[in-house]
Amino acid sequence: MNDPQNSPSRPRAGLGLRLALLLPALAVLGFLFTGSSGNRPAAVPAAHPTATATISPTDRHRKVARLVGEVIERSHYRQTVLDDKMSSQVFDRYLESLDGGRSYFLAGDITELEQYRYKLGEAIRTGNVEPAFVIFARFQQRNRAQIGRAITELEKEPDFTLDESLAYDRAKAPWIATQAELDDLWRKRVKNDALSLMLANKTWVEARDVLKKRYERVLKRIDQVSSDDVFENFMNAYAHVYDPHSNYFSPRASEEYNIAMKLSYVGIGATLQLIDDHVTIMNVIPGGPAAVSGQIKANDRITGVGQGKNSEFVDVVGWRLDDVVQLIRGPAGTLVRLQVLPAGATPGAKEPVLEFMRNKVTLEAQAAQRKPTQMVTRGGRTFKIGVIDVPSFYQDYEAKVGGEKDYRSTTRDVARLIGELKAEKVDGLIMDLRGNGGGHLSEATGLVGLFIHKGPVVQLREASGRIEVLDDPEPDQVWDGPLVVLVDRSSASASEIFSAAIQDYGRGLIVGQQTYGKGTVQNLYPLDRWALGANAGYGQLTVTMGKYYRITGDSVQNRGVMPEIALPSMISTAEVGESTRDSALPWDQIRSVQFTAEQALRSAIDPVNRAHAERMQTDPDLKALVGDADAVEKMRLAKTVSLNMVARKAERERLDAERLERINTRRTAHTQVPLKSLEELKADDEPDANLAETAQIVTDLEQQLLPPAPTRVSQAPSAGRGRR
Repeated sequence: MNDPQNSPSRPRAGLGLRLALLLPALAVLGFLFTGSSGNRPAAVPAAHPTATATISPTDRHRKVARLVGEVIERSHYRQTVLDDKMSSQVFDRYLESLDGGRSYFLAGDITELEQYRYKLGEAIRTGNVEPAFVIFARFQQRNRAQIGRAITELEKEPDFTLDESLAYDRAKAPWIATQAELDDLWRKRVKNDALSLMLANKTWVEARDVLKKRYERVLKRIDQVSSDDVFENFMNAYAHVYDPHSNYFSPRASEEYNIAMKLSYVGIGATLQLIDDHVTIMNVIPGGPAAVSGQIKANDRITGVGQGKNSEFVDVVGWRLDDVVQLIRGPAGTLVRLQVLPAGATPGAKEPVLEFMRNKVTLEAQAAQRKPTQMVTRGGRTFKIGVIDVPSFYQDYEAKVGGEKDYRSTTRDVARLIGELKAEKVDGLIMDLRGNGGGHLSEATGLVGLFIHKGPVVQLREASGRIEVLDDPEPDQVWDGPLVVLVDRSSASASEIFSAAIQDYGRGLIVGQQTYGKGTVQNLYPLDRWALGANAGYGQLTVTMGKYYRITGDSVQNRGVMPEIALPSMISTAEVGESTRDSALPWDQIRSVQFTAEQALRSAIDPVNRAHAERMQTDPDLKALVGDADAVEKMRLAKTVSLNMVARKAERERLDAERLERINTRRTAHTQVPLKSLEELKADDEPDANLAETAQIVTDLEQQLLPPAPTRVSQAPSAGRGRR
């Protein structure tokens, strides 16, 4: 999030590095043309491609292209000039943004368009961006043709008894050589779409009607694409060559971005992006309905939206992103239902229905809060483990500058909650940072200060090489007892600063999953400030200005924070995280700073890990979670899907039976009644196995850190270390 304390509109580095520890994978709420659209089949011209009369660049686009090129080249951390090598990368990324599934362009198209590979850099520098529109015109033409052919395929019911399959992951496949091969791919895609609907209990006629409307919407969408949409997509292809977190926002996308930053909308609280015709969850906003429910996660794909409890679902595959957003948004307190294809699931997999009560994402909803205290019994003694959930790093800046003494912030709220837990005499503390995508840098450093005496917390390095060390701003250590920080792959940015400092100081154990790995800092530039006159419609730009480093000198970028104790997770590190982004800045090191680490944890880590490993083999909840994660990973690794109805039904039944068996094995271990079917399972029936195990780990740590019992019989053993 941007820190309003220092205006991010100033185009400079320095303290601007503190401004924007942006959420990872921030969705550009515009249009990524990885889908398909148009309105009729079109023949492929043999002539040299030209930009269409209806979609061509404007004088404003030419000015903005030059401005974006200048700002990025001057200010980006990479300090890389836009040469032929960069131009080639822009060309590849632009093609990927248009046809990432390699399902529209033919190899011959790519050969013809190769003439622009080393011209796109010059196009940005001069503002002559016509080549980008020429490339889009060819894509638009191919898009229309293939969707038109898909509609034609619906005239006859496919033969679902044939033993054939669809290779649906074509991101790294070669470009298709012939029209016949491309048509056969689309025949299989249409067949798979129909089969997926029929597996959801639709007849062929019903599936055909749904698909006809879906494909016609896609055709309509391609003709609704504006020149601003094309330009924004091209500018982002350029920005993303530098790194994934530098983005150009068109005027319309800028409005969405500003709404998201102010948290002033009513919806489910998630950022969305259009990928391969599917509106995809990029990340869940802390404090929103989606985050509170815990039902939806990054890379889940929305296939249908329903209003209220009983209305029919609207199929939204192939819709424009902003149209789907409008369906999901609505009055606060109203119900919206989403039909979701889970992340990693193959096409045609079961699509669970998730219900959300629309609400505004507010500071209060994002606030740190206590979870129920975990009770762990060992040797006749019950250990009380406090849990504080920290969804984001927030600060009520307006209240702070307004002089309010009791303004809300992460650090202040956590200090208050720790005070409550100390009054209840808890034996240990869990800081739950799962799903925390970051926020105010000042709150990350402040939170570290609650757990250490004094010292440096993080280093910030600018593109110029200047390094700034930020120290613990808190005067007092609030908690000195056993501490475990629980993280997952979605813990990013400010979360990683906190976790890394706790780890480096030896102040607590990091438990869970390798974190996201976002160690970069962004600045926001409203581009209208360079225009003559107000409301020029130039949009805005985020540019990566610097990187942050641990006090050891190691970067968090790309690698994240590695936990001392790993826990199973449904989030795939192969699909989520900075290391999955092609243009992510690399991991590196700078010089460490002087600090004093505690040594007590070193000898405790091995025995605590051994105790954890034993529970992983016996705990029914952990074993069930491992089984679920393994099943999801197997689906993710599958690159083809059968188009045989009998085979697909059998595969689905097998997966359901295996999951039901895992659930019932767990339930039986807890003396609960086994379920007869998955339909009986309720969302709140699933235990938080990782939180329960983390409480066990804190208890192990407490026992390892306890001083040895006195040898004199006349003196009672110590129950603690007097830290409270």
